[in-house]
Amino acid sequence: MLIGIVKAIARVIVKLIGNVKSIDLDTLPETGGVIVVTNHLGRLDAVLGVLLVKRLDVIIMIAEKYENHPLWGWLGKQLDAVWLNRTEADFKAMRQVFQRLRQGNMLAIAPEGTRSRTETMAQGKPGAAYLAAKSGLPIYPIGLSGTEDRLLKERFRRWRRLDITIRVGKPFTLPPMPRADRDAFLEEQTDEIMCRIAALVPPAYRGVYADHPRLQELLTAE
Repeated sequence: MLIGIVKAIARVIVKLIGNVKSIDLDTLPETGGVIVVTNHLGRLDAVLGVLLVKRLDVIIMIAEKYENHPLWGWLGKQLDAVWLNRTEADFKAMRQVFQRLRQGNMLAIAPEGTRSRTETMAQGKPGAAYLAAKSGLPIYPIGLSGTEDRLLKERFRRWRRLDITIRVGKPFTLPPMPRADRDAFLEEQTDEIMCRIAALVPPAYRGVYADHPRLQELLTAE
């Protein structure tokens, strides 16, 4: 399968450019429907996701603007990615994701929706919370550090390798989607997801969630 070839290539790339430290990566389930959420620092994040997850049934969501890109468009098609319209509610993409989750696939998603311009966590969008609440599937948060595009360029110019850390948190689930006040519900649950991720990264990476009360609760409970 092409995904196997992509993984082999990704392994070579990562070994050349980075020292990767993974914490509790082996806790990710190897079968069954599950949602993995992570912060998004740079383009390298996608390569790490393809490489480190043992499964071959990962659902990858990519912005439609890359669909005709000579590299990312081709790669997305080979990996059977779901093309997502980020400018509006993309119900077609959501239906595709739900169908594949019901088939027992793993969804990998960055709730921020795009790479952080500040190299710290930005406000999460409700898509991941919506999918998790509607499906009832377990969520595994992952915190990434060291994958910033700026660092990659700086280290590459100096022939120095990146120091990358990937930390997997404990799984959790969200309450079912209510019939009323859905916007408020999704906002609250998005904060829950993002704070779970923030608890897994160094303080300098926590961005807009650094002072969130829920994050403080999670850190105190550790």
